[in-house]
Amino acid sequence: MARNKYPEITVEKILEVSQRLFMEKGYDNTTIQDIVNELGGLTKGAIYHHFKSKEEIIDALGEKMFFDNNPFTLVKERKDLNGLQKMREVIKINYEDTERAELSKRTLPVLKNPRILAGMIDTDRRLLAPLWQTLIEEGQADGSINTEYAKELSELIPLLSDLWLTPTTYPACEKEIMNRFNCMSAILDAMGIPLFNSELKELVEHRVEELLK
Repeated sequence: MARNKYPEITVEKILEVSQRLFMEKGYDNTTIQDIVNELGGLTKGAIYHHFKSKEEIIDALGEKMFFDNNPFTLVKERKDLNGLQKMREVIKINYEDTERAELSKRTLPVLKNPRILAGMIDTDRRLLAPLWQTLIEEGQADGSINTEYAKELSELIPLLSDLWLTPTTYPACEKEIMNRFNCMSAILDAMGIPLFNSELKELVEHRVEELLK
């Protein structure tokens, strides 16, 4: 059989079809065979050549959606914003990304899978924490942030946001999640990063409401 000259096109197509099916049917109700049936000519072997499992597909899809609309890249060269304001803008862009929010909502149950949960923690550590650290250090340099713990807080922010505030990993009702958020906000305030202003708090409240519908 001839080798695919354009493997990146195959991967793109697999992710495109998988995203649509996950949105339509939900992650748990979508099978590898469902994806094959929608790929128009690609075989199950072609999928397994690139992804060993459905879990690897959702991992790759999450990273792709992040980098397609990477809020850190969007704010990086903004000369009108200081470090703290860039951090706030990153959160705002992320919360206003409705497509990613809907996919996250539909795939929340997958975090019960230990392998996917471990993968998300690794992604936070490997990709997100260094990006947060860069902005915190920028804020230290321009005076908008006053903390001695840039690295530690850059690791804490995604850890709390993606795990502690997520009802799949830490079951909670809306009020309990908002209490956790307020606690996180107070911790960051006390550590010299007054991150969550009133605008961001409203966005968080709206996201939590949507998440628990």
